[in-house]
Amino acid sequence: MFISLEGGEGSGKTTMIERLRQEFEGRGLSVVITREPGGIDIAEQIRAVILDPANVAMDARTEALLYAAARRQHLIEKVVPALERGEIVICDRFIDSSLAYQGYARGLGMDEIWSVNQFATDGLLPDITLYLDVDPQIGLSRIQANKQREVNRLDLERLDFHHKVREGYRQVAAKFPQRIHIIDAGRDPDRVFEQIMDIFAAKQKDFKGFMSK
Repeated sequence: MFISLEGGEGSGKTTMIERLRQEFEGRGLSVVITREPGGIDIAEQIRAVILDPANVAMDARTEALLYAAARRQHLIEKVVPALERGEIVICDRFIDSSLAYQGYARGLGMDEIWSVNQFATDGLLPDITLYLDVDPQIGLSRIQANKQREVNRLDLERLDFHHKVREGYRQVAAKFPQRIHIIDAGRDPDRVFEQIMDIFAAKQKDFKGFMSK
């Protein structure tokens, strides 16, 4: 199974990914945790360029192409091999981030970003995507309070950009209602995780009953 978690800055993806890892491993399942951009050496190098706060002059199309390049290498080197081994892959961000951030918030067009990423991914999509929806002001305040989290170039964007990202995600979720599930991430983490596990329990028939293991 290929699972992706999406959301704006400070939405709590890292926390929920760790809780999912613990849940699935506790059921005796093999889990691979990864992230985008990154996950493997080449993609991590691209990540460093994309998110470097010094690179404020980066063109929006350059940004979009770098994300797609990192995604391609990450897929063929890490994600696809893990899926072929029968493992559960949980990825912090995937194609929906590009649609929301570059396609909508940067104004490049979702159709254009979709086309670029279909070439990069050869059409591969997650089996299920969890979109952690939170007010951008709440998300950014969490980042400021978390001294352990890296501060990247996207964190430095104006608040209206993050509101556009949120609207972009909602539009993407409306396009893929069977795959993308909206989670209220403004709640207590325990309540957020309960929402997530309810979704998996409801869909276990679609995924060969893995939740019953």
